[in-house]
Amino acid sequence: MRFLYILPLFCLIHSSPSKQPLCHDYESSALLQFKESFIINNSASSDPVALPRVRSWRLEGENCDCCSWDGVDCDEDTGHVIGLDLSNSCLYGPINSNSTLFRLVHLQSLNLAYNHFNYSQIPCQLGNLSRLTYLNLSSSMFSGPVPFEISKLASLSSLDLCCNYDLSSGKYFLQLKELSLASLVGNLTRLEKLDLSGVNIFSTVPKIFRNMSTLRFLYLNDCGMYGEFPVGIFKLPNIRVLDIKFNKDLSVSWPNFQSWSSPLEEMSLACTNFSSELPATMGNLGSLIVLDVSSCNLSGSIPSSIGNLTNLIYLKLSNNTLVGNIPASIGNLIHLTFLDLYGNQLIGPIPVGLANMTKLTILSIGSNQLNSSIPIGLANLAQLTILSLISNRLTGSIPIRLANLTQLAILNLKSNRLTGPIPFRLESMLANMTRLTILSVRSNRLIGPIPFMLANLSQLTILNLGSNRLTGHIPFSLANQTQLSFLNLGSNQLVGPVPSELANLTKLTILSLGLNRLTGQIPFGLENMIQLTILSLCYNELTGSIPYELANLTQLNILSLGFNQLIGPIPFGLVNLTQLTIFMLGFNQLTGPIPFGLMNLTQLNILVLESNQFQGQFPISIISLKNLHLLDISENKFRGLLPRSLANCSKLEAIDVSNNQFKDTFPSWLGNLPHLKVLMLRSNKFHG
Repeated sequence: MRFLYILPLFCLIHSSPSKQPLCHDYESSALLQFKESFIINNSASSDPVALPRVRSWRLEGENCDCCSWDGVDCDEDTGHVIGLDLSNSCLYGPINSNSTLFRLVHLQSLNLAYNHFNYSQIPCQLGNLSRLTYLNLSSSMFSGPVPFEISKLASLSSLDLCCNYDLSSGKYFLQLKELSLASLVGNLTRLEKLDLSGVNIFSTVPKIFRNMSTLRFLYLNDCGMYGEFPVGIFKLPNIRVLDIKFNKDLSVSWPNFQSWSSPLEEMSLACTNFSSELPATMGNLGSLIVLDVSSCNLSGSIPSSIGNLTNLIYLKLSNNTLVGNIPASIGNLIHLTFLDLYGNQLIGPIPVGLANMTKLTILSIGSNQLNSSIPIGLANLAQLTILSLISNRLTGSIPIRLANLTQLAILNLKSNRLTGPIPFRLESMLANMTRLTILSVRSNRLIGPIPFMLANLSQLTILNLGSNRLTGHIPFSLANQTQLSFLNLGSNQLVGPVPSELANLTKLTILSLGLNRLTGQIPFGLENMIQLTILSLCYNELTGSIPYELANLTQLNILSLGFNQLIGPIPFGLVNLTQLTIFMLGFNQLTGPIPFGLMNLTQLNILVLESNQFQGQFPISIISLKNLHLLDISENKFRGLLPRSLANCSKLEAIDVSNNQFKDTFPSWLGNLPHLKVLMLRSNKFHG
């Protein structure tokens, strides 16, 4: 690296005599050596358009002046490097204690966010950069304790150590150990922003925060904080953002917002412990833009004063125990883009005032006890991308005017009491909703046929029409929805054959057509759905044999063909379905012996062959089914001995071998199964 000290002199000799470089020699050398200490790796930064700024650093021609280098900022009077922004620069490797970075003693701003420093510790030598006012080391794979020397940077106005964690494991790496939170901030009296999100702190929130009058942004989310949160922090004179979410052991009490003009713009308090009600005085927080108090054990009703928070753009009150009506005043929040009231105990109608929120992109008020019809006014919310009203008691029909929601990607109305036909029969309606990817109306009381024009929703990945009262045939036009990964038409009153055209849906992972009145044979071609994990055709009137080609569906976890009129043997090829956990063939007219290889399905939890005409001896190789919880082979013609190897299936909870022709001594050895709760042996020839 010695040559790097010669390069500045080379640059002076070959540069224009009328324009001397502004940058100091030792600083440009320090920067180049800092650059050379890393590998430039595009995967080191999470941003797909990350720019490795240091690649352009070189002492050639017009690049002699390091103050012109990308990410470098110099003082115009002294020429010293005072700012270094290498965020998203694809740097990979540790920062060692002897790094030349620490020669840049005039630095006032240092941003190394979104790189990968290979789980190295934050160097304590950062404490030598005493002029720092801005330090950002977020999302850069630092690990270990935060060094005490950080607390000596008394000029800091912004400190960001957020999000040093591994996405794959969800593990956070940084921690406050010898250095306590109180010690860290005690000397940083000029702080305006502190972000320690994801740092393992595991302490109380020190009361010293109440005296930090300059603080504007405080982020302590997911830090393992506990104890009582100091109420005085709410009242800091300059606080704009307070984010303490995901500290489940942190107890928070509301201050009295009466006669108080607060500058708070964002309160993110989700997954903390309130055990109280929303205060009636919260309407005085007129500056609020974001309010997230989801999963906070909040009780009581939503105060009508919430309608005074007219600057709100984000409101999340989900997963609490809020009761009463949604106040009509909520319609005043005309700037809202996100509203989530999911998972409470709210009753009454959906307020018609929601129609005023024309900027909403996400509306989620599911899992409550709302009992009105769907207001037609929701059709005014032309920016909606997600509309979720699931698990309420909504009645009436689905408004046709929802076709106005041309931006809608998700429409979820499942588990209500909606009636009438599915209103997707009008071609004009389908022409508008071209962005729909998820449509679920499961578990309602919808009637009539499945609209043929549903096929126009070409972007659908999930179509869930199950558990209604739909009639008619399955439209073969559904085969045009080639993006589908989930199709549930089960628990209806559909008739006719399973369309062979469905074989075109090669991206399907779940196909559920059970509990209908479908007839005919299982169509050939289903073997093209090689990504299927669940295939359910049970409780129909299907005839013919089980297609051998189903053996190609090697990803299947669940195969349910019970309660039909299928005949013939179990195709031997099904022994290749080694991922099966549930295999149900009961109540058919299947014959022949059980294929020996069926016992290779070692992942099986449930095996039901009840009420067929299987015969012969049951394979002793059942010993291989170590994960079996339920075995039902009743109402068949099995004979001979009951396999002693059943005693090795130690997870069995229920065994039914009744109504067969087993001839054996009484299987008292089954008493050794530790989890066995149900044992059915009747109508055999057990003796002794």
